[in-house]
Amino acid sequence: MSRIQIEGLTRRFGDVTAVDGVSLDVADGEFLVLLGPSGCGKSTLLRMIAGLTPPTGGRILLDGRDITAVEPRERDLAMVFQSYALYPHLTVAKNIGFPLRARRLRRADLDAKVAEVAAVLGLEGLLDRRPRALSGGQRQRVALGRALVRDPGAFLLDEPLSNLDATLRTATRAELTDLHRRLRSTFVYVTHDQVEAMTMATRIAVLNGGLLEQVGTPEEVYDAPASTFVAGFIGSPAIGLLPAELRSTAGELRATGAGVDVPIGAGEDSADVLVGVRPEHLRIGAALGTGAPEFRGTVRLVENLGGEEVAHIAVGDGRSSSAVGDGRIALRGPRPVGLAVGDAVTLTCDPARIHLFSATSGRRLVRAPEPTRAAHAVAV
Repeated sequence: MSRIQIEGLTRRFGDVTAVDGVSLDVADGEFLVLLGPSGCGKSTLLRMIAGLTPPTGGRILLDGRDITAVEPRERDLAMVFQSYALYPHLTVAKNIGFPLRARRLRRADLDAKVAEVAAVLGLEGLLDRRPRALSGGQRQRVALGRALVRDPGAFLLDEPLSNLDATLRTATRAELTDLHRRLRSTFVYVTHDQVEAMTMATRIAVLNGGLLEQVGTPEEVYDAPASTFVAGFIGSPAIGLLPAELRSTAGELRATGAGVDVPIGAGEDSADVLVGVRPEHLRIGAALGTGAPEFRGTVRLVENLGGEEVAHIAVGDGRSSSAVGDGRIALRGPRPVGLAVGDAVTLTCDPARIHLFSATSGRRLVRAPEPTRAAHAVAV
């Protein structure tokens, strides 16, 4: 196992800054997922850790040793590429054992190590085959085996499941998670797939435009997103973000807008905000008291997902918009949800499930619980 420390890492390509001052501390045995859309800098960051792309600034420490300028082959790291990068003319056994050939191991020792890795990955019956005779999932396991046979301090994986179909991706995801649990090695894993991140990671680092938006456990980034970008990128259907004004009347703070009325608590601050609520937290029916949020709108679409339905609702007149909020929310629940296109509907939710973001910066607004009420105050 190895600890990887990234301090102010930056990479520029001409006038374009691909990675902008990113700092991360990857603990021994952690499964850290670098998550973000295409072009956010996650693969560039991984390649800098591997030594394949030199940084413009910052440094990388491996177990406390500065490896920023160390050659890739001298780092105790193993890279698994999206394309597998297998040698087509070699058998599975020789592909797995290839990194050991330079160590001049005795043939018996090399064969024993290959057999051991093949057993871990369930490849024992495939050792005499060549890559063209393997499925995509089997090729991916061979690529992992070639990395695993080196017994590295950490594994670096660059979107290793993106070439697999949906069913195989699910199965291989489970295999990787189980492998990490058994090896207890450090994994740094790049993906744009939020499902992979949420199901596999011990922590997620969300990147956007080369900047680090948030680092936290899957629960933290989902339940308390640090920005509208994180909130909107993680979750399907996406979180609803509704423009509202934060106004205080007689000491009572409320976020109000077209079809939106959300009691916040006591306070005097006012600001333009975005009210966020996730589809699974909404329920049909008006608020039973003044302490619950209320959203009023018209159903525009109902999607049948088998065991669930998703109703897409235009809140207010459906024309409200901002840089992020589009005046629409979604309700997800067991089928049937009891709504049809054209229905006027009022929705509510637990006040604790409401997210507030600055309409200007997109950053999460801190809500502190009041000592005498169940509602929350806002620091804007």
